[in-house]
Amino acid sequence: MKEAVHIGKNPSAEPDLQELMGSVALGDQQAFAGLYDVVAGPVIGVVRGVLRDQAQSEEVAQEVLVEVWRSAARYRSERGSVINWVLTLAHQRAVDRVRSVEASAAREHRAALLDHAPEYDEVTEQVEARLEREQVRRCLRTLTELQRQSVTLAYYRGMTYREVAESLALPLGTVKTRLRDGLIRMRDCLGVTA
Repeated sequence: MKEAVHIGKNPSAEPDLQELMGSVALGDQQAFAGLYDVVAGPVIGVVRGVLRDQAQSEEVAQEVLVEVWRSAARYRSERGSVINWVLTLAHQRAVDRVRSVEASAAREHRAALLDHAPEYDEVTEQVEARLEREQVRRCLRTLTELQRQSVTLAYYRGMTYREVAESLALPLGTVKTRLRDGLIRMRDCLGVTA
């Protein structure tokens, strides 16, 4: 019968991770040092595979190993091996970091967009202005022809009462009366309270 050939470390020299984990759960620092020696390399490998950034990978790996020290009592052997439990923690923490970085970048992007957003909603302003213009036009159509001409010349062309009277070849008093009556009708039509 052939004997198994082992390259590298002697398999019998490998520490029993379950035994080490039990001791770590009781606060044994030396047991943690032994566990650390075995799992640190695979932890950094898993984390680096997710993060792709050496500095962040080292930081997250350190967080994972601190978590192993603090939560060793939560390990349950019936759920899997020690190495799988530790590497699952490592993977979860690395994914959390990626999500955190992405969420932070998204928040910064939204904040940057808000900084460049106008202080008012241009579309709303345009719609409101268009509706107001349409309402004014509708109200102008309710005026008599002379009232409409007087209001249009005075308020849209900027003419004085005298210029409106000369333009329409009417007495100044008549123009003033037509303008007053027209503006009262416009006010009522527009629903303006004065």
